[in-house]
Amino acid sequence: MKPGWDVHFKHFDKAVQGQLMKKLDQMEQPLVARGLYSSSYKIEEVGQYRIAFVEEESSRTKFVHFVGGHKQYEKWYKSL
Repeated sequence: MKPGWDVHFKHFDKAVQGQLMKKLDQMEQPLVARGLYSSSYKIEEVGQYRIAFVEEESSRTKFVHFVGGHKQYEKWYKSL
């Protein structure tokens, strides 16, 4: 995971953190995620929360860049 991915994550309550960690664990397996328009980012949704990551095709390694709520995600997306 990229440094700073947890800026918003650490402020969520334990139940939400548990849901997000469960999804992060599931992401270790191959999955189909929606792409973020014309960028290399892919997005996974967990309720109202978003996980943005880049997948390296050759090694199938996923690098998490952002985890946060929908409004935080919109701010992150606009800052790209």
